[in-house]
Amino acid sequence: MGAVDLLDHAHEAIKADRFMTLFERPIAPETYALVRFGMGFPALGSPPDGRGILTRLAGPDRIGALLPVISFDAVVNAGRSLRAAQRDQRKGVEGSEAALKEWRVWMRTSFVQNFTTDLARIAETDDPFRERLHRFWANHFTARSRRVHLFAAGAGYAEQAIRPHLNRRFAEMLKAAVTHPFMMVYLDQVGSVGPNSPYGKRRGRGLNENLAREVLELHTLGVGAAYTQADVTQFAELLTGLNFSLKSGARFQNNRAEPGAETVLGKVYGGGRPALADIHAVLEDLARHPATAAHICRKLAAHFVADQPDAGLVAAMTGAYRDTDGELGAVYAAMLDHPAAWRGFGAKVKQPLEFMATSLRALGVRSADLQGIRPNRVRKIMMGTLRRMGQQYQAPPGPDGWPDTQAAWVQPHGMAARIAWAMDAAARAPGTMPDPREFVVDALGDAAGSRLVWAAGAAQNRIEGVGLVLASAEFNRR
Repeated sequence: MGAVDLLDHAHEAIKADRFMTLFERPIAPETYALVRFGMGFPALGSPPDGRGILTRLAGPDRIGALLPVISFDAVVNAGRSLRAAQRDQRKGVEGSEAALKEWRVWMRTSFVQNFTTDLARIAETDDPFRERLHRFWANHFTARSRRVHLFAAGAGYAEQAIRPHLNRRFAEMLKAAVTHPFMMVYLDQVGSVGPNSPYGKRRGRGLNENLAREVLELHTLGVGAAYTQADVTQFAELLTGLNFSLKSGARFQNNRAEPGAETVLGKVYGGGRPALADIHAVLEDLARHPATAAHICRKLAAHFVADQPDAGLVAAMTGAYRDTDGELGAVYAAMLDHPAAWRGFGAKVKQPLEFMATSLRALGVRSADLQGIRPNRVRKIMMGTLRRMGQQYQAPPGPDGWPDTQAAWVQPHGMAARIAWAMDAAARAPGTMPDPREFVVDALGDAAGSRLVWAAGAAQNRIEGVGLVLASAEFNRR
C-alpha cells in the first residue's frame, strides 16, 4: 500500500463507522489510560491505570507551575495601559503612538505564548488527565474575548476559574467561572442593571439575560430542563450588581443590583441588601440539582468515552455526583471504575488542538523547541493550520463551546488539513528523524493496526513514514 492509498484509507476510517474494524483486536488497559484518558504516547511517566490517574490528579499541578500562562491580571493591566495610550493619542501627547505599538506587540506575543504553552503542557506532562480535564471544563464554561483590551485573556481566565477546581466540588468551579470578569464581559453581564436599582432608574438601564440563560441552559441544568422564562428573568435580576471595568476591576455594586427577593426554580433568594452571597446561594443550589448532575455526567462520559455513552456508565457517574454533593473526584473515579470506560477503543475523534499537541508529544517536541519558534511563524504555520482544521485558538463559535462529536470534526477540509499537518510536522521535527518502523509502535503502542505497521515500514522515506502514522485513523482516534 502506497502513501496515497494509506492516506485515503485513513481519511475514510476516521470519517466512517469503518473505524471499528481497526480495533477489533484487544487493546491493553495501559493504552486506554494513555490515549483515552491522557495525551497518548510516549508515557513520560503518565499513570498506567485509573487508580494512578486519580492519585496523580490529587497531587500538585507540576506542569502548570513549570509552564505558566500569561495571567488574567497581567492582561488587564496591559489593557489599562492601552486605554491610557488611546487617551493620550486623542490629546496628541508625544509618545502615545509608540505606546500603542508596544501594547500591540505585547498582546500579540502574549497570545502566541499562551498558545505554545498550551501545546507544551500537553507535550511534556506526566499528568495528562489534568490537561484533558482542563480542556473539557474550559470548553464547558466557554468564554472568549470580544474586546481588544482582553484579547489575550482567555488562557488566564481558565487558569484562574477552571484549573484550581478540576478536582473539587462542581459548585466551586461554577461560582468561579460564572462570576469571573472574563465571563461577565463575554456574556454582557457588565451591561446588565437592575431596572429598579438607583443606577438603573437614573440612567434608564435594564437587564441583560445572557449570563442567566447560559448558566441554566449550558452550565448547569442543560437544554430542555424544567425551567421557565420567569426563572431566567429572576435569575438575571439576582445577577445584577456583578460588574467589571478596566478602571475598577471586578466588584459587586449594590447601586446597580435589582432590589427585592427573586424566585428561581421555586426557591426565594435575597430580599435584604443585595450581595454576592445571594448569587453564590443560587449557584450552589443549581449545582446540587438532579438535572445538573445528569447533564454534567453525561457530557463528561461523552467527551471521554463515546458520543453516545453507555447508560450504566452515566448512571454510575451521576450517582457518585449526587452522593458526594458534586465532588468531581468521585465522578471521575466512577467513570474510571466502570467497565464501559475501558472498551470501544477509537469511539472518539481528537479535536484539532489535541491532535496537534499529541503529534508534538509523539515527535518529542518540548517547550524549549516551541519557545524557539518566532511568534509570526507560530501564527502562520501552527495557528493557521489549527484554523484550517476548524478550531481557531481561543475563539469558540458560541457559548456552547466547541462541539465534541466525531461528526463535527470529520469534514473533508479538516481531514485534509490534518494530513498536511502530519506530513509537515514530520518534516520539521527536531533532532534525528525516527525510524517509522519504531515510531509507529512508540506513538501508538498496541493501537497500531497491522496495515499501518506494514505501511510505515514500507514508506519511501522516514518523513513519509512518520507522517503516515500521524495522519492515520489510529492516531486521530482515541
